[in-house]
Amino acid sequence: MTTLAVRYTAARTLDTASAESSPPGPGEVELAPAYVGICGTDLHIFHGDMDARVSAPAVIGHEMSGRIVRVGPDVEGWQAGDAVTVMPLRCDDTCPACRAGHQHVCQRLDFIGIDSPGAMQQRWTVPASTLIRLPDSLSLDRAALVEPTAVAVHDVGRAGVRDGEKVVVVGGGPVGVLIALVARAAGAEIRVVELSAHRRLLAEELGLTTWDPSATNVAERVRQWTGDAGADVAFEVSGAAAGMDTAVEVLGVRGRLCLVAIHPQYREVNLHRFFWRELTLIGARLYDRSDFEQAVALVADGTIPAERLISKVVPLAEAPSAFEALEAGGNVMKILVDCTDDAQGVAV
Repeated sequence: MTTLAVRYTAARTLDTASAESSPPGPGEVELAPAYVGICGTDLHIFHGDMDARVSAPAVIGHEMSGRIVRVGPDVEGWQAGDAVTVMPLRCDDTCPACRAGHQHVCQRLDFIGIDSPGAMQQRWTVPASTLIRLPDSLSLDRAALVEPTAVAVHDVGRAGVRDGEKVVVVGGGPVGVLIALVARAAGAEIRVVELSAHRRLLAEELGLTTWDPSATNVAERVRQWTGDAGADVAFEVSGAAAGMDTAVEVLGVRGRLCLVAIHPQYREVNLHRFFWRELTLIGARLYDRSDFEQAVALVADGTIPAERLISKVVPLAEAPSAFEALEAGGNVMKILVDCTDDAQGVAV
């Protein structure tokens, strides 16, 4: 059948193109993506910041849910109709990182949707090894948020968040709010620092306490909140220099700073603060299968109210304009692209 796909062709340029789907090969499955979320990494691609990795024209997208259409040879345990999401990592299993058990940071990692074709298309062929099963009770639109939830699960795990700890999340976008919700489920007390009034309101509707850094001294608020001790953990999710400064400043003695955002530029960091308070900087990148499986459970049981984070759903043909809307900011959190055949008026 002829299918549609969204392609990155050059900085700030996306198009929709048609192609013929082909049968999956050995060890592969063909999927019909239902919903694909647009994330910060996709925006970095759109801006041209990742041209060293992305070979245009490139089909992008990796936050997805969908169903299996066809199963290739040598694939067991899966059949047409199964609801799935994809952990979009293909590692080589031979590099030092893989041999040490850290396949998610493989030194020759193929991040599917960046280094190879992604999910923003009507038919998508992937290795069966990347599939994560979804429960029948979980709607596919909510399931599209499993991948960013897996990011949050991994981040909270890397930071070692414990029951009763005080945690500051700097940046209240989709991943920041997900981190706050996962950390809250782990028993932590949370404060979210976010400039956008719309995003603060959404976080507050989810029961989170927020601060506007343009209207309050965040470090002073943290001192009051913690009895002058400082936060146990800070997550830097904003990607801004000011956000990095805030994340360092709010930490107490032996606090942990978990770096989540992609900072495309070098940042000055107050290393004296790290020395003086014996702080720890933790990098957090991607996820592993256990993070994905926990994320499925959190979305399925409502711990993560995924439907509250979805601002808008657009058909595949309108995806380019959705990128522009996200770039402009405003009252949006997560936009999903509807890749289903019905949404495009295409018969299977």
